[in-house]
Amino acid sequence: MKPLQDLARELATGKTTSRALVEECLAAIEASPEGNRAFIAVHTESARTTADAVDAMRKAGTTVSAYAGIPMSVKDLYGVRGETTAAGSKVLRDAAPEAEDCPTIARCRQAGFVFMGRTNMTEFAYSGLGLNPHYGTPRSPWDRETGRIPGGSSSGSAVSVADGMAAVTLGTDTGGSCRIPAAFCGITGYKPSAHRVPLDGILPLSFSLDSAGPLGQSVDCCSIVDGILSGNGAATPDAIDSKSLTFAIPQTLVLDGLDDTVARAFELTVAQLRDAGVTVVEIPFVELGDIPAANAKGGFAAAEAYAWHKELLAAKGADYDPRVGGRIVKGAEQGAADYIDTMMERKRLIQAANKVTVPFDAVITPTVPIVPPAITAVDDDEAYGPLNLLCLRNPSFWNFLDRCSISLPCHRAGDAPVGLMLTGERGGDAKLFRVAKTVETLLAQGR
Repeated sequence: MKPLQDLARELATGKTTSRALVEECLAAIEASPEGNRAFIAVHTESARTTADAVDAMRKAGTTVSAYAGIPMSVKDLYGVRGETTAAGSKVLRDAAPEAEDCPTIARCRQAGFVFMGRTNMTEFAYSGLGLNPHYGTPRSPWDRETGRIPGGSSSGSAVSVADGMAAVTLGTDTGGSCRIPAAFCGITGYKPSAHRVPLDGILPLSFSLDSAGPLGQSVDCCSIVDGILSGNGAATPDAIDSKSLTFAIPQTLVLDGLDDTVARAFELTVAQLRDAGVTVVEIPFVELGDIPAANAKGGFAAAEAYAWHKELLAAKGADYDPRVGGRIVKGAEQGAADYIDTMMERKRLIQAANKVTVPFDAVITPTVPIVPPAITAVDDDEAYGPLNLLCLRNPSFWNFLDRCSISLPCHRAGDAPVGLMLTGERGGDAKLFRVAKTVETLLAQGR
């Protein structure tokens, strides 16, 4: 499906209709075996009804949002009026439907997006791989014959956009859950500075680390939706003169364990940026090396997830994905002093990291060190844990440091998907979008 700006233009000029876009998405869902795996629920009739209403308003000359009538999918964490928020689980399937829209959904509804359905995800958002034993695991668009992981936790969200089942989608990001699936599915995923977008009514994983962001076909798509989610208004960023930009590449941890494909794509991308006049500097950034130790006992995610889940685990623990429930239970091992130690260490590292990165327009790294592995490669529990940590490693640094961060596809057409991650300053979301737009434009010229 085309980017948001193109769809908005075609709707405004009458070249297409909302109903036609919805039918295109429904056909894509129906035609692919990934449809049933990408979506937990498809809202066929309500999507058609909403589309017809938007088309009728446009035909009558009623002023509507530029994005009214464009199909959007929604991760199964968001509270939507009349729908059950199951978070990709069995244990919440029978929960009461939501009485009202959460603020982010209300803003998207006001902007006129058509909700195509609820997308699949890692149960309770607690993994970067995207596997789900309850609803199936959607496959990355790359090498479907083998069947490769989509990345998580916003797995179905990413696949729905990559496969044209929705124009844009809503995800969440606690340790990379927008950026990892974006990288593995060849699209763009955005993590805002935490709490810039309201989290009320979104089922939590970690109160300290959660953020809500979009995945789409482009930087513009993500910027538009982020503006709506944050209440700042839909906008597309202007590019910056590439010769004025300075990027940093950390030499601590983020380049460890790159597979040959990712290493080569990242090398070519950096060379292309330098050829365009971008100054790229290698820096030690030793503070990143302190983050794994700060999280050694499970960090915020384990402790805060356990606080939310402890009663549900006691009642229905056998119905959890063992790989998820087992990790959440470990949060019980943290004491109050451990949790406070993590809080204080996070504060120290945020302050230290701010001093390191302030001279730069962005920090750049590979989003994930590897291309998406085969789903069968993570059937083994012994392989699952290390692979999950490897996929989460680079993105999760920036959740811990409360930075805004975006993943752009940087691979050559036809190659395995590789993500380039750009990270800005805490609260520097508007600037990061401008930087990302510049990089996206430069990379497009070299493909």
